Amino acid sequence: MSVKSCEKVEKSQVELTIEVGAEAFEAALEKAYRKMRHQFRLPGFRPGKAPRKMIEKMYGVEVLFDEAINIAFPDAYDAAVKEKELAPVGYPSVEMVGECTREGFTFKAVTPVYPEVTLGQYKGLSAPKREVTVSDEDVDRRLKAMAERNTRLESVEREAKEGDIAIIDYEGFLDGKPFEGGKGEKHSLELGSHNFVPGFEEQVVGMKAEDEKDIDITFPEDYHKDLAGKAVVFKVKCHEVKEKQVPEMDDDFAKDVSEFDTLDELKEDLKKKIAEERQKDVDREFEEELMNQVAEGITTDVPDAMIERQARQFLDNFKSQIAQQGIPYEQYMQVTGMEESKLLDDAREPALQQVRMDLAVAEIVKTENIEASDEDVEAEYERMSKQIGMDVELVKKYLLPETVRDQVCTSRAIAVVVDSATATEYVEPEEAPAEDAE
Repeated sequence: MSVKSCEKVEKSQVELTIEVGAEAFEAALEKAYRKMRHQFRLPGFRPGKAPRKMIEKMYGVEVLFDEAINIAFPDAYDAAVKEKELAPVGYPSVEMVGECTREGFTFKAVTPVYPEVTLGQYKGLSAPKREVTVSDEDVDRRLKAMAERNTRLESVEREAKEGDIAIIDYEGFLDGKPFEGGKGEKHSLELGSHNFVPGFEEQVVGMKAEDEKDIDITFPEDYHKDLAGKAVVFKVKCHEVKEKQVPEMDDDFAKDVSEFDTLDELKEDLKKKIAEERQKDVDREFEEELMNQVAEGITTDVPDAMIERQARQFLDNFKSQIAQQGIPYEQYMQVTGMEESKLLDDAREPALQQVRMDLAVAEIVKTENIEASDEDVEAEYERMSKQIGMDVELVKKYLLPETVRDQVCTSRAIAVVVDSATATEYVEPEEAPAEDAE
C-alpha cells in the first residue's frame, strides 16, 4: 500500500488516493478464492475443490476481483489513515481510480476527520444570573405535598364530592356498542383531577356507594380519531366513596414525617433545602449560558458525520426514555404518525449545538493542559457512588476509567470558564401583551 496523495477538502474531510500493489492484491485474491471457491462448479471437481487457476480460466481472471478489492480495501485504508495520522469520525466514501488488474488497483477515499478548532473568548465572559429566594408560600407548598403523601383515605357513607376518591366500574358505548379502551373495573378516580374526558368526573360527583348511572359525554374534537367529536354513553357503577384525611400541620406532623420535633424546625429545614435546590438550578443555567457563548465563539468546520452521529445518539436516548415509560417505540411511532426521518431532521440542529459544545470543551482541555490522575478518577468513582447510592465496584463495572477521566477533565474545563466569569443582573422577561379579541 502507498498513499499517492492526501488533501484536505471542505467540511473537515480528507481525500486520500491509495494504491494497492501487486503483492497485496495477490494476497487478497487468494483470500477471495478461499472464501468463494464453493460457489463454482467445474466438471471433474467436487464443490470447493477446483484450483484457483482453473476457476480463473473458466470464468475469467476478473471473477475474484470484486471480492479481493473488498478484502484489500479495509487494511489499505487503515494503514493510510495511520500513516497520515488522521482521526476519522465517520465512514469514508470510496471510488475506484482507473482499472483493476493483477498489478493491483487505486482508489480514492474521502473521509471525515476530527476538525481543527480555534477557540474564541472563553475566559472573562459574563451572563445574567438569578438571585435565589424562598418565600413562606414555597415552604407551605412543600409542606402541603408532604401532607398529601401522608394523607389517609377513609370510606364515607355520603354522596361523592370534588376531592373525593370514587371507586367505580365503567363501560363506554358508541351507538349502543362497547368501544375499545372504554372499560374499567374498580378504578380509583379522584374527582377534580381532570384525568378523564371533560364532563365525566363532574357527573360522578353526587353518586354514593352502589349507585349506578348513565353518563353522556361528547369527546373533544382533538381526541383519538375514532372517537373525536363523538357522543357516547358511559354506564357507571360506584362501589365506594373515600374521603381524604389530611393530617394537621403541627409538631406531631413534623415528628411523623421527619427527624425534627417541631413544625418550625421542619419549615426551616425545608427552606434550606429549597434554597439549595434552586441554587443548583441557577448555577446550571448560568453555566449553560456561558458554555453556549463559548460554543458559539469557536471557529471550526463541523463534518456532517459528527452531526449525524450525535443526532442518532439523541434518537437512541429518546427511544430509551419512552421505553422506560413502558411505551414500545414502534407503537409510539404508529400512534403519533411520526417518521423516524422527521425525528432525525428535528434532532440535527440541537445535535450541531452539542457537537460544537463538545469540540469547545475538548479544545479548552487541550489549551489549558487539563489532566486527570488515577487518584482523580478514583475520587470521581467514589463521588458518583455516593450520589446515586450504588456500590463503587458496581459503578466501575458500568463506567470505564477513560470515560470517568474524560468526565473529570470536562468538569475542570467548564470550571475554567465559570470561575473566570462575571454574573450580571437578571431581568425577568416581559410577558407578551394579550391580543385584543376581535
